[in-house]
Amino acid sequence: MNPVIRRVTEKIVERSKPTRSLYLERIASAHTDCVSRAALGCSNLAHAMAAETQNEKTAFADLKTPDIGIVTAYNDMLSAHQPYAAYPPLIKRVLTDAGATGQVAGGVPAMCDGVTQSQPGMELSLFSRDTIAMSAGIALSHNVFDGVLFLGVCDKIVPGLFISAMAFGHLPAVFVPAGPMPSGISNAEKAAVRQEYARGRVDKAVLLETEAASYHSCGTCTFYGTANSNQMLMEIMGLHLPGSSFVNTDTPLREALTAEAARRIAVMARNRDSRTGIGRLIDERSFVNAIVGLMATGGSTNHTLHLVAMARAAGIALEWDDFDAISSVTPLLCRMYPNGTADVNHFRDAGGMSLVIRELLGAGLLHESVETIVGRGLSQYTKVPRLDQTGLHFVEGDIRSRNPEVIASVASPFSPEGGLALLEGNLGRSVIKVSALKPEQLRIEAEAVVFESQEALQTAFKAGELERDFIAVVRFQGPKADGMPELHGLMPPLGVLQDKGFRVGIVTDGRMSGASGKVPSAIHMSPEAAAGGLLSKVRDGDRILLDVREKRLELLVDADELSRREPAVPDLSKNRHGFGRELFTMMRRNVGSAETGATIFDAVGEERA
Repeated sequence: MNPVIRRVTEKIVERSKPTRSLYLERIASAHTDCVSRAALGCSNLAHAMAAETQNEKTAFADLKTPDIGIVTAYNDMLSAHQPYAAYPPLIKRVLTDAGATGQVAGGVPAMCDGVTQSQPGMELSLFSRDTIAMSAGIALSHNVFDGVLFLGVCDKIVPGLFISAMAFGHLPAVFVPAGPMPSGISNAEKAAVRQEYARGRVDKAVLLETEAASYHSCGTCTFYGTANSNQMLMEIMGLHLPGSSFVNTDTPLREALTAEAARRIAVMARNRDSRTGIGRLIDERSFVNAIVGLMATGGSTNHTLHLVAMARAAGIALEWDDFDAISSVTPLLCRMYPNGTADVNHFRDAGGMSLVIRELLGAGLLHESVETIVGRGLSQYTKVPRLDQTGLHFVEGDIRSRNPEVIASVASPFSPEGGLALLEGNLGRSVIKVSALKPEQLRIEAEAVVFESQEALQTAFKAGELERDFIAVVRFQGPKADGMPELHGLMPPLGVLQDKGFRVGIVTDGRMSGASGKVPSAIHMSPEAAAGGLLSKVRDGDRILLDVREKRLELLVDADELSRREPAVPDLSKNRHGFGRELFTMMRRNVGSAETGATIFDAVGEERA
């Protein structure tokens, strides 16, 4: 085992002892106290099975046949989730054949960040994660289920479902992916047209035609953003079937994998004891493996928030320092857009998750002896699914890359360190995605130009006011201010300026997500401006140093001068209503910092006081 990985794991275990012990006690109590439909009265049971067929009612009433809850994020506006419409009938048929029953326990909201980018609805995006967790909690509160299948793919949905799964950690659970759409036009072509539109050289009709040729069918978007980072995480944490994350939707193999997931949960539920619950299956080592996978693949910066919140729900205390230490010894093995031209289909065809896991296991960077839904040992995830006339089989995957420009080896990585880094200084702490940065972008010292929205920056760009070196400070974008929206609208204009030869960067308490990386971006600044962070005192013309190699982020202004400055007080009234934002006042008031996961829950899932 790599000594740094070992030490980080030991630190997490030690740091987590009080909350992890409490969490395990709670799920053990839930198991031994017969939390199941056997505790229900006849009227309760009658309501629960009223809509079932007679055969299902008979099986349900004997109290011995496992009943599986299906929690689904289906809607047909998210391309990634549209395929889930067909999953419950298939799952129920397979469960019946496996000697179990299944019920759709409930649905959870699932918004599309691609639709809400740069729109008011984006201010609800991060809050949707904890809303999803609570919604799934309501779905499972009926106390009739012996296991759970979670159907979700995209950005906040999988983390939200995971948090709920931990609240019901005494139950076995399997996460069921839906797969990516086939490849459309290249990501490079899409990005080029976006920048041409930002320059005013093509009109909206051309841009829409290009975007529609990229996002063109059902299935997950194919760039390596938060949604596909979710799928990587669920596989490397052992919660998907091996090799199932990136099998295309609406294919025979995809259907066979969904059926196998149903059979797997039936077995787990039938053999249910305190060890098969997802809350015990997942431990500190599982999260270390997740962070290693995130770094090795150049995954989404959003997971510096989500993994912290997910771990807290299991009583595990992750810190940004853990991410930074793991990144320092984890080689970057993958090049996928926005860190390269390939998409997740090219990644799968180059060897995919099985090859990445094989490489990382061989280098001692992953904990092998973890529990997974297919049994002990992450080495089972070096296998890939194959479908032939005799059925579904799992066979050993590639031992070397089929495309070294997409997946490299540990011996010859794209970078000796992972895709993310932690920056610290008098401004606070932030994270930066470095996997797509060029060497000359790793250190920038320039004057600040301060904005309090991405729209204000876009206006200045269109007016020709930004034709110079500068660092854009985009503040009051944190969770307490306006829900911490993704600021994708910054990328096209700043990308244009960078391509012109100007040295530009971003410092913000907002998010950039998995589609960021081309422009140096210190994001998730904590403390945020609305919580008294020094970001609120930055003025136009102040010099800022952003140095990735030294891991420094400094406002180069005399301390005495800063002490005399009053913090900016923005007008956030426009962010408080419309598009449902008035319904989330409680969340803005109670949300924690980015560094603690930007969640309304305290450790082990309790609501923040």
